[in-house]
Amino acid sequence: MTGAMTISVIIPTFNEAHSLPQTLACLSRSSFSEVIIVDGGSTDGTLNHAQEFCARGTAAQVITSSRGRARQMNEGAKLSQGETLLFLHADTHLPAQAGRIIESALTTRNAVGGRFNVRFDSPSVWGRVISFFMNHRSRLTGIATGDQALFVRRQVFEQLGGFSEIPLMEDIEFSSRLQQAGRTVALRDTVLTSFRRWHTQGPLRTVLLMWTLRFLYWIGVSPHRLARVYRMVR
Repeated sequence: MTGAMTISVIIPTFNEAHSLPQTLACLSRSSFSEVIIVDGGSTDGTLNHAQEFCARGTAAQVITSSRGRARQMNEGAKLSQGETLLFLHADTHLPAQAGRIIESALTTRNAVGGRFNVRFDSPSVWGRVISFFMNHRSRLTGIATGDQALFVRRQVFEQLGGFSEIPLMEDIEFSSRLQQAGRTVALRDTVLTSFRRWHTQGPLRTVLLMWTLRFLYWIGVSPHRLARVYRMVR
C-alpha cells in the first residue's frame, strides 16, 4: 500500500480448512500491514493452512482463543498494530486493491469505518437476488453483516469497546453502534463470499430464518436465546 495508513486483517476461524487457503491467497495479492488468524479450536486442517501462510514470510500470525466469533475478533484486535482493523470471514475473498480502497474510503476525518458490497460465488439467481437485497438494505439502514468485510478505525473500535461477545448478531450490533460514532462508508466495491450456508439449508429457508432471527433481535429477544433457536433449526 502506498499511503501511510496501516491495516490489520483479522480472520476468525473454526474448521475452515476448505475455504481458508483461497482467502489467504487473495490476501497475498493485497499489501496489508499484518494478518492475524484467530482460531477457535479447529479439528480439521485449518491451523496447518494458517501456519503455512505465516511461514511464507508474510506479516502474519496465528493465535488461538476460546470459540466465538466476537471473542475471536476481539482477541485479534488486541494483538494487532494497525491504525485500521478489517474483520474478514474465512470464506470471503477481498478485491485485489482492497487496502487502497479502504484507505481512500477513510480519507475524510468523519468516516469511522465501512463495509464492502457482497456477491456470492454461486451463479444461481438466488445468489444474485440475495446479494442485491443485502447490499441495498445495508446501504439504506447503515447496518452491515460480517460477510461484507467490516472495517473500522482502531481508535473508534477501542472507544466502542469492540464487539459485544454474544453468540449471534455481533456484526449487526456493532455496526449499529458504529453509526453513532460517525459516518460509515458503504463501498460499491465487492467481496466474494461463499454461498455454502444458503445452498446447504436451502435459499428460501435460510432467508426466512435470517429475517425471523433479525426481527426477533430488533424487538428485544436475547441473542443467547436466538442462538438456541438457530442451533435447533440448522
